[in-house]
Amino acid sequence: MSKAIDSAIDVRKGEELDSVKLSAYLKTHDVAIQDEIVVKQFPGGFSNLTYLLSSGDKEYVLRKPPFGANIKSAHDMGREYRVLSSLEPIYSKIPTPIVYCEDETILGSPFYVMERVRGIILRNKIPKGLELTPDHFKRLSIQTIENLVDLHSLELEESKLISLGKPAGYVARQVEGWIKRYFKAETDEINAMNTAAAWMQSNMPSKESSAFIHNDYKYDNLVLDADSLTIKAVLDWEMSTVGDPLMDLGTTLAYWVEANDHPALQSYNLTWVEGNLTRQEVVEKYADLRSIHVDDVLFYYVFGCFKLGVIAQQIYARYKQGYTKDERFALLIHLVKACGKNAENAIKYNRINNFY
Repeated sequence: MSKAIDSAIDVRKGEELDSVKLSAYLKTHDVAIQDEIVVKQFPGGFSNLTYLLSSGDKEYVLRKPPFGANIKSAHDMGREYRVLSSLEPIYSKIPTPIVYCEDETILGSPFYVMERVRGIILRNKIPKGLELTPDHFKRLSIQTIENLVDLHSLELEESKLISLGKPAGYVARQVEGWIKRYFKAETDEINAMNTAAAWMQSNMPSKESSAFIHNDYKYDNLVLDADSLTIKAVLDWEMSTVGDPLMDLGTTLAYWVEANDHPALQSYNLTWVEGNLTRQEVVEKYADLRSIHVDDVLFYYVFGCFKLGVIAQQIYARYKQGYTKDERFALLIHLVKACGKNAENAIKYNRINNFY
């Protein structure tokens, strides 16, 4: 399965890095590199830009905000670096953070460098050279939820993870915040997104709890071992915080596409392939592992769908404004509409799947 290990490609036009400045900076900060750095780019992902840095037998990964991004909280490289540094002593499934740079004269924005974790990443299609059976997907989907529960069980006080968020009032802040973000980035009037926004404001749960949460937990943010297909590392911690873990579950459920969901959603995930748990089974597994009852699951799923739609809308808006030429982004408006439709259907049918 080594042929299926996630690999980088040539850097997209307009997203190049100044390798001379970068090399000089890394050398002055004791990063083990030789004279020349080869820079390539990982093609997946729609938010922060991710690059592979190779120098001799050393490999690193660099993360920086997308060009034209002005969403400070979603692209705070210093915060993401601090999250990894805080997790390092208590959670093993992360890349080791190496250096953070806030000097924008180096690459035009803050960035950080971490170790490269080699492995398989499941994006929108099964990688070449990899054969996955329904049994593989069943075990992977169960393991994925088990690891989410592990994250939600991390100790907060001694680890100082509690300093990363403000859990009191988290649900209300998230609902209002994502609604504001949506209308600020709106390009097309999408009635289903409007319906979901109004419904959430009138149906917020009365109870909430606190845990460390990832906030973008899905298959393509997991690095899998090439032999065992077990989780080696979790990536993309840019939105992690301390808040209600059921809001995190709701985001994962929105990403958890099923076979009868809209094709626009199936283009971005592999949870719809035979063998995976259904969304309802995900909730049941999560609740069983945590020994809790997941009340108001409809709310958390609608929130997740709306949030995913907003993320896609923000990226699509940057594309429309000409900040990126990546043609993948032109299709994201269809994802926004599909997310809104799933939220609308969940409200209409009072369930989180089997809409079509």
